[in-house]
Amino acid sequence: MDFVKVPLNQAKLGINQIFVGKEPWQIVTITTSSVLLLSWLYGFIFDDDSLLERGKRTFFDIIQLIPSVRKEIDGKKKEVWEGFRNEHRERTKNLSYLRSLPDKGLKNEDIMDLLEGNLKMGDYNWKDGLVSGSVYYFDPEWQKLLTKVYEKTFFTNPLHCDVFPGICKIETEVIRMAAELFHGDTETCGTVTTGGTESILMACKTWRDYMRKTKGIKKPEMVVPRTIHSAFDKAAQYFCIRIKYVPVDPKTYKVDLKAMERAITKNTVMLAGSVPNFPYGTMDDIEGISKLGLKYNIPVHVDSCLGGFLTVFMEKAGYSIPLYDFKLPGVSSISADTHKYAFTPKGSSVVLYRNKDFRHFQYTVTTDWPGGVYGSPAVNGSRAGANITTCWATLLHFGTDGYLKATGDILRTAKYIEEKLRKIDGLFIFGEPVTSVVAFGSKVFEIYRLATDMGKLGWNLNALQFPSGVHLAVTHLHTQPGVADKFVNDVENIVRELMKRPEKPVEGGLALYGAAQVVPDRSLVGDFINYYIDAMYYHPCENEEEK
Repeated sequence: MDFVKVPLNQAKLGINQIFVGKEPWQIVTITTSSVLLLSWLYGFIFDDDSLLERGKRTFFDIIQLIPSVRKEIDGKKKEVWEGFRNEHRERTKNLSYLRSLPDKGLKNEDIMDLLEGNLKMGDYNWKDGLVSGSVYYFDPEWQKLLTKVYEKTFFTNPLHCDVFPGICKIETEVIRMAAELFHGDTETCGTVTTGGTESILMACKTWRDYMRKTKGIKKPEMVVPRTIHSAFDKAAQYFCIRIKYVPVDPKTYKVDLKAMERAITKNTVMLAGSVPNFPYGTMDDIEGISKLGLKYNIPVHVDSCLGGFLTVFMEKAGYSIPLYDFKLPGVSSISADTHKYAFTPKGSSVVLYRNKDFRHFQYTVTTDWPGGVYGSPAVNGSRAGANITTCWATLLHFGTDGYLKATGDILRTAKYIEEKLRKIDGLFIFGEPVTSVVAFGSKVFEIYRLATDMGKLGWNLNALQFPSGVHLAVTHLHTQPGVADKFVNDVENIVRELMKRPEKPVEGGLALYGAAQVVPDRSLVGDFINYYIDAMYYHPCENEEEK
């Protein structure tokens, strides 16, 4: 072992030489500084993010310290904030804002007048099918039914199951109906949540805790397609799970299974795929992901929030779809929004698990609180029983026959629009849409120009990025006579004009959206979004005009 002692002795001599003639305080300072530097370097090198990402982040942090750069960035931020604020101010310029409680309660008719004024602020006619997604069904008679159901249950709260046991029974019936539709068995279970985001949050929390308990994983990671819903990123932030994004095939827009397998590590607590994904409406290879889950003993979550209550009826409606639900042995959980294509009012979704042992990890339980033993199944403690009952009433109102008809109408309309758009010179369709979302872009002109011009005609489309695109989420409202033809004709007419000057840049609000894609410092884009959300909460000060 002499060959080891030689370099060690040399290292000792070198270190001793450094401290020759140094006073004690200098030795302490050098030692402390060295330890801190080594600790920082270790954290920098072995951080969760890649060296490239951290290098970019550090670079942008440093250049922002330059006064001229800082001044320009601050100026741009101010410009963006004022733009968002002024846009909101313009929409509300004819309305007064309440700044405090009224001294005396208002009369019912006065309250309704104020409500009507606020509801008229929207620019888009969603009832005529001019909006992508957002509102999925409307019928005055159905609305009357739900109004009665809500009126009878608006005060109920399933947290108090002893006071409102009927609401708990109704929730179990919703879960049972959903479990059957997704080919669950008698062990399949779940909960009703407030929406797709909460369903996804609950699934991520469940698998984090389950894998910590069964495998001892303390640094959890989830492996998901780049196209997975942003709620997974929210869950990663909330629950301290590292999210590892996997690329999708640039032609099919399905997850790259080989890349997904390479991303799996000893810390992976869940895999996920979309049926369909929000941006393009394409479907990941869930059967392939299921096999990976079984191979590595990792739970697989299927996010079917957007189209789940279409896909469950597709085969009976005459449309084929690959396996994706509990028929696949590797699928451990599914999220699906009832408030989309099950047409229930906003505020309901379901998250399903293969068995009750899994669902236990979704719960939160506090055993030592002075207020008593406390347990709740999802994020909220108190929950709106009326949301559960209106969901239940809607499912009963439509029944299998009603949903089969609606599914057929929606898919026929979506396929019709897709086929027509494929024939328009200058456009292309992203992948092969599986349900109701039709996403399209252009390699000839800025696609946001089309979205802007469609907006002038009253259409509201969803903007996509990386690459630039837009999509229409076809709802039951689009199946009304003439709506699909109007959409296709308007697109065709606008494209014809855009092709005359394809090089012209996009203008208006979507110009910022397009520009944001090329901003290398993504933290700035995050700041812009913060300002956009701030503008939603804009409330003018009394002396604002004077400032």
